[in-house]
Amino acid sequence: MIRINLLPHRAERRKLLRQQFYVLAGLIVVLAGLIWFAGYAYINRLIERQVDANNFLKKEIAILDEQIKEIKKLQDEIEALKKRKEVIEELQANRSETVHMFNELAKRLPTGVYLTSIKQDQQKIALTGYAQSNARVSTLMRNLDESPVFERPTLIQIKAAMVGKTRLNEFELNIFFTRQTAETGAKPGGKP
Repeated sequence: MIRINLLPHRAERRKLLRQQFYVLAGLIVVLAGLIWFAGYAYINRLIERQVDANNFLKKEIAILDEQIKEIKKLQDEIEALKKRKEVIEELQANRSETVHMFNELAKRLPTGVYLTSIKQDQQKIALTGYAQSNARVSTLMRNLDESPVFERPTLIQIKAAMVGKTRLNEFELNIFFTRQTAETGAKPGGKP
């Protein structure tokens, strides 16, 4: 029988396979290192981009915050201007108020009643004067109550007083002035 020794061939084959394994393992390690490095570089690039984007957004937010402060300041100025405008419009609408008040007082003042002082505080008007009798003060109060411009006449006091050699009744009276608007039948700033 012929004997063939395949051991060296097998040993060489194993040696060749082992070398291929080491080479392949080395290539895989190198390839894994390259993949890891590429992934690390890619992730770092993404992180840098995100940091740049965040910095850009922070700068833009700071700019927008400044713009918001300017807008808020402008809104405050607009509100102040609107309030001034409203005050001016109210003054313009009621500029002839004093004329109407004196005109109405002259119409409603009965004979024998004399006013010595008129004081206005907002809508409240304090009248002080002399009357020939208590009945004339009552007539004045009725006349003022019937007026579309005045309301709630209230007698504070009435007392006897000597003016020269004449005996008169001194009185103090409060009334409230009603501002005329379009709803109450008068045009603002105009005649009723």
